[in-house]
Amino acid sequence: MSDVTDVRVVLVTTDTLESARELARMVVQARHAACVNIVAGIASVYEWEGVLREDAECLLILKTTAARYPALEAAIRARHSYAMPEILALVSAEASPDYAAWVRQRCDTKPSD
Repeated sequence: MSDVTDVRVVLVTTDTLESARELARMVVQARHAACVNIVAGIASVYEWEGVLREDAECLLILKTTAARYPALEAAIRARHSYAMPEILALVSAEASPDYAAWVRQRCDTKPSD
């Protein structure tokens, strides 16, 4: 697949800004994602183990390709502090062709040593 629909937008939450930054740097350096946006200070309301919770979290918005998604997910699971991290991959219905090409180029290039 080489059109704009092979771009994935992946949403991940973390408990701290530092853990968000560490995760972002790791996946970009490994070429699992082309770019990561970090949105600090979100409030998440959810029920976990029968308890209603409201916690401050950070939201990571990662851009990758369909081909790199499995490696990205594995890397997140290996490094994430949550027992069950939120990892939601959204398929792009449309994307700027230039941006999609840049995402593919960044994710398909071998990491620098």
